[in-house]
This record gives sequence, C-alpha cells and structure tokens, in this order.
Amino acid sequence: MTTLQIDILNPKATQLLEDLAALDLIAIRQAGSDNFQHIVNKLRAHSDEAPSLEEITAEVESVRTEWHARK
Repeated sequence: MTTLQIDILNPKATQLLEDLAALDLIAIRQAGSDNFQHIVNKLRAHSDEAPSLEEITAEVESVRTEWHARK
C-alpha cells in the first residue's frame, strides 16, 4: 500500500475521491493535527531554550548512527 498526502485545490476533486473510496479503490482518512512539527512548535512555545528542528534532527541522526554501529 502506498500512502500519499494530497492537497485538494478544486472542491470537485473531493467528490471524485469519495467516489473512488465508495468503490473500495482508495481509503480516505483525515490528517492528524498532532504531527511532529506541531509538537515541536508547542514545546518551543513553552521554553526559551527549546532545540531547533535542525538540532533535533542532528540528535536523532547521532542516536541512529550509534544504534546501527552496535548491530
């Protein structure tokens, strides 16, 4: 299964997607509002020294590198 995020520019496209879902060709689900960026922004709003997205990414990559080195 492939998952895509689609921005609907024309409201008529919504009906087309609903028709495809009715034929069981696709599944439609609403995107969650608690995505990673939303959580980072929420944490950053409550701290003067919250890490930037780049700092978080660097830390994640560092931990992944260490984890893969142990295998």
